[in-house]
Amino acid sequence: ILVVHEWGGHNSYARKRAEMLAGLGYTAIAVDMYGGGKTADHPDNAGKFATAVRQNQDMMQARFNAARHYLNSHETVDPELNAAIGYCFGGSVVLGMARSGADLDGVVSFHGGLDGLPPVADKVTAKILVANGADDPFVSKESIELFKKEMETAGADFEFINYPGARHSFTNPEANVFGEKFGLPLEYNAETDKASWQKMQQFLDSIFK
Repeated sequence: ILVVHEWGGHNSYARKRAEMLAGLGYTAIAVDMYGGGKTADHPDNAGKFATAVRQNQDMMQARFNAARHYLNSHETVDPELNAAIGYCFGGSVVLGMARSGADLDGVVSFHGGLDGLPPVADKVTAKILVANGADDPFVSKESIELFKKEMETAGADFEFINYPGARHSFTNPEANVFGEKFGLPLEYNAETDKASWQKMQQFLDSIFK
């Protein structure tokens, strides 16, 4: 399983989630989508790093696929059994890979953005689970409806869950500190974090059964 970081970059949070997956028995890798281990300690830098990747889909796919190739070279991994999860920016990345027709068994997006995603390929083979905060100001109702419509038109196997009361970055315990520091609407929600992680486990069980 590939784990794609939030807009802050390849940091301890992404690695923590990879370790949690390892604790469930999976082989997981935390992917560096910015390159060179770049991380951001300010929203301005994070936005620049994330935008650079979003605006270069070829580079995004190349970095994702390079990490996937490295993961699949591990002796414990069956290359035919791959999934990806992502948080915030990373959620957008894994959704983008699924929409582009990547040969993945499934992807899970946690509070990922829905705007600016790549066009949907003729065939979407990856199963998709979206864990969204119903009170996330970064994800509009219009974006949700458009995303659902596109997935339905493509015949994709997807589930979209809106968690009531959850805001952006609801899985990250450090969200409140970062949000308060920079005046951003970020908020950790322990109940939703637990519920969405359990839902992810059920999803992974179903695609790897």
